[in-house]
Amino acid sequence: MPSPGDAIASRAESPKKQTRLYAEDLTLAYEQAVVATDLSVEIPDGSFTVIIGPNACGKSTLLKALARMLKPKTGGVHLDGKLISSYRSREVARRLGLLPQTSIAPSGITVGDLVARGRYPHQKLLRQWSSEDEAVVTESMKLTGVLELSGRLVDELSGGQRQRVWLAMVLAQQTSILLLDEPTTFLDIAHQVEVLDLCADLHEDKQHTLVAVLHDLNQACRYGTHLIVMRPGGEIAAQGNPSEIITAELVEDVFGLPCRVIDDPETGTPLIVPNARKKRSEDDGPVAVHEHATL
Repeated sequence: MPSPGDAIASRAESPKKQTRLYAEDLTLAYEQAVVATDLSVEIPDGSFTVIIGPNACGKSTLLKALARMLKPKTGGVHLDGKLISSYRSREVARRLGLLPQTSIAPSGITVGDLVARGRYPHQKLLRQWSSEDEAVVTESMKLTGVLELSGRLVDELSGGQRQRVWLAMVLAQQTSILLLDEPTTFLDIAHQVEVLDLCADLHEDKQHTLVAVLHDLNQACRYGTHLIVMRPGGEIAAQGNPSEIITAELVEDVFGLPCRVIDDPETGTPLIVPNARKKRSEDDGPVAVHEHATL
């Protein structure tokens, strides 16, 4: 595990400006409410980048700026060597796919029809639906394990199934950069792992660059190849490989959580173990149940 000094030294480094997607000197705000200032990050090409930080620190706001859903007050987001604001919306959608935090499907739409909407950026006045579009939609549903659900209504699906369907729609855009805003929200632990395993497969097998906002630190360390750690106020606390930047000092500094950082026995990645409120002794027995207690 890295020393505390290593983590401190890696904090708030300026982006190298050599990657396809990076942001420089951003000021982000909703109307007059400033969320972050002097915010600079880089997304390494081919990485599974995870943005983590305490509640209300600006994680989703940063992702919205990277996706051109939020215009910075100052600074700029750069995509493929140009300011992202200089592209037409359809061109951005050909280069970058976004899975929002809350996605609402039109009532009565089937899985196949929803996934097909991912082909919209590739449609033109003289180029409508083609056999290529059909093949891409089918392949996207195969990759996410929802092909057998293509005729089902999205409203009828479980949370985990719906999340895979939305991911299939984003894949149908055929972009090599995917932005995912809290893709595991409202899912139980089994479905969280299912979705993150799928994202890891896309990253490893299909060479996608993924950027995800996650709340679970241990999931971020296990799946992410690059972390962006944010403090309240949008300040960057650290950027880099989880094994190089995650320390007990950093976690306590950013989250206020006293902990130990050990090796994950499954992956060898950092595993955050919060300090116990108190240690149980071997003599501690089960909690007593009063005779008339309701069980």
